[in-house]
Amino acid sequence: MKKINLENKTVLVTGSSGFIGSNLCLRLLDEYNNIKVIGLDNMNNYYDVSLKEYRLSKLKKFDNFIFVKGNLQDKELFDSLFKKYKFDIVVNLAAQAGVRYSITNPDSYIESNIIGFYNILECCRNNPVEHLVYASSSSVYGGNKKIPFSTDDKVDNPVSLYAATKKSNELLAHSYSKLYNIPSTGLRFFTVYGPAGRPDMAYFGFTDKLINGEKIQIFNYGNCKRDFTYIDDIVEGIIRVMQGAPEKVIGDDGLPIPPYNVYNIGNSNPENLLNFVTILEEELVRAGVLSSDYDFESHKELVPMQSGDVPVTYADTTPLEKDYGFKPNTSLRDGLRKFAEWYKEYYMK
Repeated sequence: MKKINLENKTVLVTGSSGFIGSNLCLRLLDEYNNIKVIGLDNMNNYYDVSLKEYRLSKLKKFDNFIFVKGNLQDKELFDSLFKKYKFDIVVNLAAQAGVRYSITNPDSYIESNIIGFYNILECCRNNPVEHLVYASSSSVYGGNKKIPFSTDDKVDNPVSLYAATKKSNELLAHSYSKLYNIPSTGLRFFTVYGPAGRPDMAYFGFTDKLINGEKIQIFNYGNCKRDFTYIDDIVEGIIRVMQGAPEKVIGDDGLPIPPYNVYNIGNSNPENLLNFVTILEEELVRAGVLSSDYDFESHKELVPMQSGDVPVTYADTTPLEKDYGFKPNTSLRDGLRKFAEWYKEYYMK
């Protein structure tokens, strides 16, 4: 593995106004001397744009941050950015997210997640970088029955278009790594949550509905488990990985193995949805978002599994621990507490 010092580097972060992207940019700008971060985002309205603007406003306070508004599928824009800034590291976090949305809006997934990622790979081929790090997803495991999910598992049975596009990213990256010696690392994120997160995620959507007196729907009658991973743990994992790029090595058969890796980043502690909802309720009351006498039971509805969903996600993070010395460890209660406090401050001033 090639060690990379992030100081004095020029880094492209796509999806820089998104949940993970903005938090990554903040950490990089806060902690590394003379780093230059170019953030790209199309600021689309998949969810509340004002939340993206709120995240972006924090980044614009840094002199060494440059924001570019644009789409992944704009090949000319990417060509010009790579030529102008000569990026050392590329972190691709821009994507059309969401499992359920992919069922009704497939076009946006093909454009952003397939064509957009292809454009990035082409630019890395023509303008060599030290490391390409990109977001994959736990959804690639589909209906995997073996738990915990390991990166050694076969993942050829996606249950949503979103999952299929993320698996495609891994395959494309592997072929480009082999053909053009591009050091690339894919990160399979597991249910990321935290302050200023995505409003389409359960913890955020549940909070909005409870505030408005609406019922929350708990899928598979509550018999789902999710490996909830706090945003700071995700960002720490990305930064650790950025600093260690895979190198081309010769295998036992005498043939070269491409500089390519994939890791899980998850909490390795799947939580039952009903338990998750109970903790969320307690933390919303504690933060003063909801009153202590709120009738939660009358606002819950147990419903069947939704198309494209899976019953369990559970990350095996052993390779991440072995190669980068890191394991996510924020408890669900601590993470939801920080979310509830942020929600109170942001929406209920």
